[in-house]
Amino acid sequence: MQKNTRAGQLLSIPVIVAALGYFVDIYDLLLFSIVRVPSLKALQVGDGELMEQGIYLINMQMAGMLLGGILWGITGDKKGRLSVLFGSILLYSVANILNGFVTTVDQYALLRFIAGIGLAGELGAGITLVAEILPKEIRGYGTAIVASVGVLGAVLAYFIADMFNWKIAYFIGGGLGLALLVLRFNVFESGIFKEVKKENKSRGNFFSLFSSPRIFFKYLRCIMIGLPIWFVIGILITFSPEFGKAIGLTVPVEAGKAVMFCYIGLSLGDMSSGLLSQYLQSRRKTVFIFVMLTCLAIVVYLNQRSQSVAVFYTLCGLLGYAIGYWALFVTIAAEQFGTNMRATVATTVPNFVRGSVNIFTPAFLLLKNLYGVTAAAGLVGIVTILLALLAVWKMEETFSKDLNYTE
Repeated sequence: MQKNTRAGQLLSIPVIVAALGYFVDIYDLLLFSIVRVPSLKALQVGDGELMEQGIYLINMQMAGMLLGGILWGITGDKKGRLSVLFGSILLYSVANILNGFVTTVDQYALLRFIAGIGLAGELGAGITLVAEILPKEIRGYGTAIVASVGVLGAVLAYFIADMFNWKIAYFIGGGLGLALLVLRFNVFESGIFKEVKKENKSRGNFFSLFSSPRIFFKYLRCIMIGLPIWFVIGILITFSPEFGKAIGLTVPVEAGKAVMFCYIGLSLGDMSSGLLSQYLQSRRKTVFIFVMLTCLAIVVYLNQRSQSVAVFYTLCGLLGYAIGYWALFVTIAAEQFGTNMRATVATTVPNFVRGSVNIFTPAFLLLKNLYGVTAAAGLVGIVTILLALLAVWKMEETFSKDLNYTE
């Protein structure tokens, strides 16, 4: 009995630490969306340039995440999952503290790029570690807990930004990361990775993902199922004030509140999708259900004409719940590939999805000039939904799959 209790405690430590790490990661990742307007106004950016400069800074952050996803993914497979958990949190914590000292937009952009590199490693390494440590029958619960706790970091970011100056909010985020760094000394490395490390096999070779059509398309499908998630966050929620104006709201929409309600919904959705996948014993069926729910939520969000700002924030929460298959999507990516490539895939896939905003935003801006804000968003959203459904249709089922293998 004591032995089982001790084993349970050991297994719970990586889940708790990964969840808290993702909590801080989401705080720092979404803080810019929350303080975008006040921080840019403080840097003397005019009202007419807030969207364009905001997109520039988001794209810089996401470019950093694209680069960081590759770097941390390779590191995770070559050096170990823990090396990423230590290095990534240190980098983005320091970068976010320095964000509080910026005086120009270009300085802001450089530090968002560096922070993006650091932020890129947190989720993939955490999910990979949890998936490899937990028994296969319950790993869906573990990854759901990581994501459900983690996304609530956006809620804390909203309240901190509401109570303090935007610079102080960045200082607090960096301080939380450095504090969490100390807790990570109690986490142990994945036993599966230790065994693979003894073998004379190639590990963390990013370019091997393009070595055959089978592997490449499997990797591409992992990315495609997550595209609607970041379309919602990167376009519909980040620029919620502009969408509020477009649908005729007379009361201004606060981006911070929209982010908060979205991420409350996302936390509930992540837990729901994790539980549903365990109940259905199917990742594919669960993702299909949530992608269809996302499609419905997007249609309602873009076409509703209520003059109530409360209704608008409620729809932000609905969007968040609908895209609450984020943890499931990263778990699927981790389960699709062998141990020698798992961290590379699980770390790069979510960051390529986040980085897809660099494609969405130019397309959205181009279409906005032709068709208006809501129609442009609808067209981009339809493309992401169709790509996700195509990926689910062709994807391998990975529920209860044994992860102790190599490519």
